[in-house]
Amino acid sequence: MIRARRARIVATLGPASREPEQVLALATAGADVFRVNFSHGSHADHARAIEAVREAERLIERPLAVLVDLQGPKLRLGEFDGGHAELHAGQAFRIDLDKAMGDARRVRVPHPEVFAAVRTGALILLDDGRVRLRVTDHGPDFAETIVEAGERLSDHKGLNLPGGAIPIPALTEKDRKDLAFALNQGVDWVALSFVQRAADMAELRQIVRGRAAVLAKIEKPAALEVLDEILDLSEAIMVARGDLGVELNPEDVPVVQKRLIRAARDRGIPIIVATQMLESMIGAPAPTRAEASDVAGAVYEGADALMLSAETAAGQYPLEAVTIMDRIIARVEKDPRWPELMAAEHDMEDADAMVAAAADAASIANTACVAVFTATGQTALRVSRERPLIPTLGLTPNLATARRLALAWGVEPRVVSDIRDPEEMPIVAGEVGLRIGLAQPGDRLIILAGVPMGAPGAANLLRLTHAPRR
Repeated sequence: MIRARRARIVATLGPASREPEQVLALATAGADVFRVNFSHGSHADHARAIEAVREAERLIERPLAVLVDLQGPKLRLGEFDGGHAELHAGQAFRIDLDKAMGDARRVRVPHPEVFAAVRTGALILLDDGRVRLRVTDHGPDFAETIVEAGERLSDHKGLNLPGGAIPIPALTEKDRKDLAFALNQGVDWVALSFVQRAADMAELRQIVRGRAAVLAKIEKPAALEVLDEILDLSEAIMVARGDLGVELNPEDVPVVQKRLIRAARDRGIPIIVATQMLESMIGAPAPTRAEASDVAGAVYEGADALMLSAETAAGQYPLEAVTIMDRIIARVEKDPRWPELMAAEHDMEDADAMVAAAADAASIANTACVAVFTATGQTALRVSRERPLIPTLGLTPNLATARRLALAWGVEPRVVSDIRDPEEMPIVAGEVGLRIGLAQPGDRLIILAGVPMGAPGAANLLRLTHAPRR
């Protein structure tokens, strides 16, 4: 099964979608990567979901990736007497470390790091910004505030402190246990939530040790101040517009999204645009026109993948959400102006000269695909960075590499035998291209590889060949 589009779809699994027949239906409809969100569910739930993805992969004969999303240090309130409290603009409200049940005057925030970071005049946002508090006084275990905007506030709602990094580890004790479980399950990507500094990604990489690819979720303004350092240690990034939109002004979010897409594309690492893409489809069988435009905008910007969250995890129409996202992406990619609007200028390293030549050769008429032989996936990613308008056939002897490439723009990954003889490459590429329908008999193929195969280094072999005429 091949995709009639280059941008990829990430579908989040949950109660509405994690049964084997549901996962298979989503994969058939267009999902390329399946996100397992460790903020919800048990390890047993996640194990069954991962097993369902592997079975769907076997049935559709196409590599599928599993991306686990660690919960991270989500800051939350304590509990209220009665489960909630009514707040009103202008009233005083206190947050502190006191374990007593909260009420309309105060509530516990069981995170001393918040009080170490808060300053007089600072803004505290609760429940995704629905409640806004302004700090009037603070100490090591409390903050006195005035409610600027208020409504009903219930147990365990989230807390955000815009404008500064909170001295809290990105990996909690729960995350470490979840990560160990995920790595034992053989997942392909690990996403770290609430990254604030490069050291957060360095710690994750040290624990993972190459057993999965690592992805930084950009959802804190502090991360934007050290973006280059974070990118140095990330194999992909996610524009996590949910929490990012809480701490930034609404008008800043689309600007930051464009900046992050451009930065990732310059680096040649995949980027996922996430949150509220088709949110109305949680309860409706069709998206709003604005949501369709949002999805289309990310495709025009050249994002590698677009993510569905609650739409597939808990919504009433998970299959329809994947189907319509697939249709929107495919329609945009048929727009004659799409290549021009998606194009991007970036510096070309000497090591990528052969990749650039392959991308240029891909524009020759009657060329079916660029067939890249790769052990680690890096050559395929460098071709993807150039955004050639014909598919990239990523051929690798490593199943783990093939699965990770399922996230990459325009790459059709497939597992082949470990080829050492360059003379075998045209034969294998032609056979795979014909078998999966990516090429027709006699179509031109571009072969790109580094020889000797399996050795690290830049691509140094470029060859034109043709699919066999049977």
